[in-house]
Amino acid sequence: MLYYFLFPLAKQHSIFNVFRYISFRAAGAAVTALLVAFVIGPMILRRLQSMMIHQVVREGTPATHAGKGKTPTMGGLIILAATFIPTLLWMRLDNRYVWIAMLVMLWMGAIGFLDDYLKLKQKREGKENHGLVERYKLAGQIAIGLAMAVYLWQVPLNPLPGASTTLPFMKYVLVVPATIGMAWLYVPFVTFVITGTSNAVNLTDGLDGLAAGLMAIAMATLALFAYSMGNFNAASYLQLFYLRGAGELTIFCTATFGACLGFLWYNSHPAQVFMGDTGSLALGGALGAVAILLKSEFLVVFIGGVFVAETISVVIQRTAFKMRRKRHGLEYAQKHRVFLRAPLHHHYELKGWPETQVVVRFWIIGILCAFVALTTLKLR
Repeated sequence: MLYYFLFPLAKQHSIFNVFRYISFRAAGAAVTALLVAFVIGPMILRRLQSMMIHQVVREGTPATHAGKGKTPTMGGLIILAATFIPTLLWMRLDNRYVWIAMLVMLWMGAIGFLDDYLKLKQKREGKENHGLVERYKLAGQIAIGLAMAVYLWQVPLNPLPGASTTLPFMKYVLVVPATIGMAWLYVPFVTFVITGTSNAVNLTDGLDGLAAGLMAIAMATLALFAYSMGNFNAASYLQLFYLRGAGELTIFCTATFGACLGFLWYNSHPAQVFMGDTGSLALGGALGAVAILLKSEFLVVFIGGVFVAETISVVIQRTAFKMRRKRHGLEYAQKHRVFLRAPLHHHYELKGWPETQVVVRFWIIGILCAFVALTTLKLR
């Protein structure tokens, strides 16, 4: 929005020329996101506390988390506001890339908000805290995935085929299912990515600052990819596909990065507020949406390596438990678990690592994963 008001003034005052540069506007979005989080964070926090919107501790969580039942949740509202306000201020409003990413994030945030609200309502009524029925939550995630996939397939955002993706470490390789008459495969593929990333971040959100810190790292990394792919000279030098208009996603990514850092101010141990499903599903949806828009879906495995590991740990734990219960009975299955507890961060908690140690070490692994992803820019 600021672009339309201030850039035309460059004819009279050359200083306003900076608004033409995505790098400047991206930095502005990050700083604005931090400021928005600092300004509205206390207001939202006081509101949540006055309404007694407290965290619902998940079943199976270590006993050390019992005291967190008095911590406010739904702090994801801070993240959403601190992402959308700066993005709208600093983006070019005619860019479809950013609007799609924001729509996916908002949709996922709405699903998470409904889930959090129902959990709290059920808790107050003395019922079991199941929240939104699992199949309805999954249906909502699949719906936005299908809508995004069909739109990108039928209405491509750039000259490249809509139903396509690229492979990391490969030079100018574009995988196009349409070439073999199977373009429809793109639809379930995109749906899987959106659903998978949103649930992966949701599973990872179990310790103070863990998910927010990892998402800040991931979105900062994706911002570099968005800028490179949306800049013709950078894309040519790095041997990437040039995606015209994708550079504006840099602003969305840096805004989300700033929002996560701002949220960490309140979410660092001991947390004053939790993001809840409102934040975790929204952030996961944003992560998946940006990766899809940049045709870099497979890159998420590197960028979100910790999210992937957390999800795999849950899959392994549940699969092994069901198989052992079927073969040897419930008591045997309960005693012989693959992990002390899943997701993975709880496993290390029960091994004796303090919560802050788990979080910082997982952040370090997240940074290493980001560096591995960045090597794909040159190792082609």
